[in-house]
Amino acid sequence: MSAEYATFGLAPAMRAGGVLADGGYQVHRDFMDFIVDGRPLLFQLCDLDAVSPLASDVPPAIFTAQVRTLLLDAPAPLAGGRCVIYGCPECEALECGAVTAVIERDGADIVWRDFAWQTSESADLELNGYGIGPFRFQGDAYRAELERLIPPGDDAPLQRRRVLLIGARVAVLARLAAALRTIGIGADITHDATRVPADELRTYGAVAFGTAVGEQERAAVRAAFEAADADVAYVDGLAPIIPLLVAQIEHALDRSPLERRRLTRLTANDGGAGVEVTSACRVQLVAYRLDRLYRTRITEVFNGLLEPGEHRIPVDGRAVKGQSFLVARTMGSVLVAPVAR
Repeated sequence: MSAEYATFGLAPAMRAGGVLADGGYQVHRDFMDFIVDGRPLLFQLCDLDAVSPLASDVPPAIFTAQVRTLLLDAPAPLAGGRCVIYGCPECEALECGAVTAVIERDGADIVWRDFAWQTSESADLELNGYGIGPFRFQGDAYRAELERLIPPGDDAPLQRRRVLLIGARVAVLARLAAALRTIGIGADITHDATRVPADELRTYGAVAFGTAVGEQERAAVRAAFEAADADVAYVDGLAPIIPLLVAQIEHALDRSPLERRRLTRLTANDGGAGVEVTSACRVQLVAYRLDRLYRTRITEVFNGLLEPGEHRIPVDGRAVKGQSFLVARTMGSVLVAPVAR
């Protein structure tokens, strides 16, 4: 086993939820990701849709138990000293599959080794091993990083964020709020944020404006949030298309540094799309447009694995004629771009 040390860290991450092209839903999950040698460990696991056990919607007692397991203050939950590193974002069942690894002490150090994809009580390294690691961490630094997740009272450090919706089309806002709540994002509707208490304003992660909201109203909302010292992202709704608005809000809620995202750029015109990814991953491109009768038309234009770098993807002009938009989605993030003419 190599004696070379790797650095260990934690950083907020998310699994972007959304209203999918087939009418289904993908749940939004906020979690703490493992940063090994300055890079998310999840990026070493190509095409994996998963979250760590350190998720914001886990009850505080269970969250603390997960941290204590990673600290080796509690027994490993699986045979052979194996712990779940990443699991299914939709449920907690091992049968759905999970990335597991042995976590053990080696003197004062902590070692993560034998990473594998596991769907039952035992792991088959020869058949399902990942071939990454082992990672050796300095014990004191490793413990300090995880222990900061357990403040007094054992409350979970992550807070589920909400979205404030402001617009003139009540029916659209109601449908949007329902879609956001379905995927796990709290959403409220208001016409006057200036009367909302400051403590309440600080619980929001984003504010979404409808196209009919004037600049004076927008300025008043921004002033209210600034007075409350609330750090929020502002979203200008592109069109009354619910999956598109959900994707815009998901992008706004992603506050991770650009270098720690898989999907970093999306451009679109009637000839194609420009996409940039930082690690090998599956990318889905969906076109949304409004026809002459303002009906929503949805077309999947690409769904495949991309290697790190910049890519040019052809798009059928019929899918993006008129007022149209592209949504690019990976396992962890989503980007939206209007189609330029």
